[in-house]
Amino acid sequence: MTHIFNHPLLKSKMALIRDKNTNTKDFRELVNEVAKLITYEITRELSTKKISVETPVGVAECEVVDSEIVIVPILRAGLGMLDGILSIIPNAKVGFIGLYRNEKTLEPVEYYFKVPVIDEKTTVFLLDPMLATGGSAKKGIELLKSKGAKNIKYIGLVGCPEGIRVLEESHPDVDIFLVEEDEKLNNVGYIVPGLGDCGDRLFGTK
Repeated sequence: MTHIFNHPLLKSKMALIRDKNTNTKDFRELVNEVAKLITYEITRELSTKKISVETPVGVAECEVVDSEIVIVPILRAGLGMLDGILSIIPNAKVGFIGLYRNEKTLEPVEYYFKVPVIDEKTTVFLLDPMLATGGSAKKGIELLKSKGAKNIKYIGLVGCPEGIRVLEESHPDVDIFLVEEDEKLNNVGYIVPGLGDCGDRLFGTK
């Protein structure tokens, strides 16, 4: 299932992220802030356990998160969302998937893959800001499933119908979380209107 966020704070920050005049420092900070804001929603279904907590005036019956969480950014652009989510879930473990897009075929090419131990109870957040052709996300999910992941959530900033369709058809068991959905892909595989190359804008390599 695909979830598109609808919140005025996110819309305002996305307007700045999209702006071609936003500098590298501000762009990086805005992506980090958006990642923090969406963490509340992407963690809504985490399992909890009951504990007793002694307060200054008595004992409260409380609940705490009881889920093993692994956050896996797709390099490079996924790194921009990592710190924001980790600031809210500091006990999460982190893995990395290195993929680049062959500019001729638009297919993802793997160059690095390292993740913590994952089992069927682990909740895995796959981070990749742009769901364009869907190739990188599809490949990333295949790699995670090869390590035993059963509960995977894709987290991005902007997607388009083509990429969403690829992911929904290839991995219907994976929830897709996007801040906004755009119009289409152009003829070189970029989202329109999009925000440009997220990795280049995060790290100043444009």
